[in-house]
Amino acid sequence: MRRSRLVAFLTSTLLAVAAVLTGATAAQASESAATGYVALGDSYSSGVGAGSYISSSGDCKRSTNAYPYLWAAANSPSSFNFTACSGARTDEVLAGQLTPLNSGTGLVSISVGGNDAGFADVMTTCVLQSDSNCISRINTARAYIDSTLPGKLNNVYSAIRSRAPSAHVVVLGYPRFYKLGTTCLGLSETKRSAINQASDHLNSVIAQRAAAYGYTFGDVRTTFTGHELCSGAAWLHSVDWLNIGNSYHPTANGQSGGYLPVFRNAA
Repeated sequence: MRRSRLVAFLTSTLLAVAAVLTGATAAQASESAATGYVALGDSYSSGVGAGSYISSSGDCKRSTNAYPYLWAAANSPSSFNFTACSGARTDEVLAGQLTPLNSGTGLVSISVGGNDAGFADVMTTCVLQSDSNCISRINTARAYIDSTLPGKLNNVYSAIRSRAPSAHVVVLGYPRFYKLGTTCLGLSETKRSAINQASDHLNSVIAQRAAAYGYTFGDVRTTFTGHELCSGAAWLHSVDWLNIGNSYHPTANGQSGGYLPVFRNAA
């Protein structure tokens, strides 16, 4: 009799605890879904190259095919502010993109750093000039990434924390551009390898600074594997002579298949 009473007591206690925990989890999920989402950053977040640009975004070229827009459409946050802009550097994020952040912001995404490091000039040099000139320009970019970019990223990450202290922040990186070891028209294997290594280095520095602020780093190199340029199934534009701004940016498939899954898992 005593044993059955003990079992009944323990059972009812465990059920009560489970109900409390389940309720808390549900409440947290509901609260998370109810918070606002702000999408910051450069062209990889605005969706340059993915088409279907929002007319009001002008030269920022914010796309309805970009991962922030796709995530917001699927998850219906209480508010969605899409301020990422083509060509943005860290200083431009600070100057023009942070206004929507506030104490009610629950989720922030950002990709930034590539333009600071001179991404466009690196690719122009490597496309038009010799292997040695390409390597030299990449080395200049790597030196900037080591010496100056960490402080620039700190400024942005600190400002986000100050304006949105409760937000979960996801920092997205950049893909490797080329599949190596294949026959491919265009850049030499030497150039392609050096560009990939530079991208890895940039991602490493961004990930380190994000971690220092407790932010989540979203590594898109995994999802883009097998979809680099020269892969035969690229999710990146090569040089687009008819629309040069698309060059070396993710396609709509790159946004939905490369960036969105990484952000969705990190968010």
